[in-house]
Amino acid sequence: MNVYEELYDTILSRRSDNAEGSYTKYLFDKGLDKILKKVGEECSETIIAAKNSEHGADNTELKNEIADLLYHLFVLCAERDLPLTEVEDVLAERAKKTGNLKQMKTVDKNT
Repeated sequence: MNVYEELYDTILSRRSDNAEGSYTKYLFDKGLDKILKKVGEECSETIIAAKNSEHGADNTELKNEIADLLYHLFVLCAERDLPLTEVEDVLAERAKKTGNLKQMKTVDKNT
C-alpha cells in the first residue's frame, strides 16, 4: 500500500469515526461547501508558493502546499464517494496517450 492509499483509507475511516479533535471529521461534518472552500484555498496557496519559489530554489513551502492540496482533494473524493482507484484509472489511461496536444484553432478576425 502506498502513502496515497494509506492517507485515503485514513480519511475514509475518519468519516465514520467520532474521533474528538479530528480535522478530517470536522470537514465531513461541515459538508461539501466547506471541503470545496478548503480545496480552493489550498489551490491558491499552492499557486502562490510556486510563484514565490524560483527555479532550483528551496521548495519547502511548495511541497507542503501541494501536500495540503492533495489531502483536501482526497477528502473531496471521499465526500463524493469517488474511490481513489477511479482517479488512478483516469491517470493511467491518460499516460497511454501520446501526441495529445490539441490543435489550436486559427480564427480569422476579418471574417
